[in-house]
Order: sequence, then C-alpha cells, then structure tokens
Amino acid sequence: MLDDLYREIILDHYRSPMNRGRVEHPDIHAEGKNPLCGDELIITASLEDESILEIKFDGHGCSISQASASMLTEQVKGRRLTEAEDLVELIKSMFKGEVEIDPDELGDLEALQGIRRYPVRIKCATLAWNALQVGIDTHRSSLEDAEAAPELAVFTEHSI
Repeated sequence: MLDDLYREIILDHYRSPMNRGRVEHPDIHAEGKNPLCGDELIITASLEDESILEIKFDGHGCSISQASASMLTEQVKGRRLTEAEDLVELIKSMFKGEVEIDPDELGDLEALQGIRRYPVRIKCATLAWNALQVGIDTHRSSLEDAEAAPELAVFTEHSI
C-alpha cells in the first residue's frame, strides 16, 4: 500500500513537474547525463546572498529522474547553498541505506526511499542532485577566480 503511494507521488511529479524550464541569467548552470538510461538534465538557478532564489530543471529521461529533479527544485528553493549541499548529502546517504527520511521533515522526498531496492535506478534518482552539487562547486570556483570566464558544469553520471 505504501509502495503504491510512493509510486503515485513519483508519477505526479513526472506528469506535472514543478519548476520545469530554465532560469534566465543563472548563477548556477549544470548539466547531468546518465548514458546508461538516456537521462539528461540541466539545472539552472539564480542566487541572492548565497541563497537559491529561483531554480529550474529541463531535460528528458525516465519518470524517476524527472520526478527527482522536480522534488529537488521544490526542496532547495529558498535554502542557502550550504543547506542545499547538506540535503544533497542526506539524499545520497538515503540511497545508500544509511539514513531514513522523516516524511514530516522532507515531504515527497520520502517517496524516493523505495528506489534503493532497485540499484540500477539509483543513478536516475541522483542525477539532478549530483548535477546541483557540480553546479554549486563550479559556481564557487568561479567566485574564487573572478578573472575566469563563466564555466558550464557538465558531468556524466557513470563518472561520479
């Protein structure tokens, strides 16, 4: 019964994704690809005082990758970058089976917990989270080297 609820939450986010599109003039722009599954995502975000003011995703892929990206955008919007990074680590720990997510704490993200029973699908579910982390890292690097041209963060899932 609970699995059916989780499946329905994932399908709802897939059918009616939150924050689909691209942020104009983003401070963070990262692309993630999972060649094993064909998932491709672009995460864009605008920042204000190191907080995520607006975040969107675009791309295509399976229902899990798209739903996870939708959930990510809902969860990190308004958070400081350090808080978003903490959430990325929490989600990755959840997929490794190291922690359980409290549904009252993170809402729909609890639906992703069941995916860890299907190891081949974990890369689909973590694609957006890894892309966000790469984007944050690239953003910070560009701040450290103000003379550098803006970089586009691109990674391929199997390399992480």
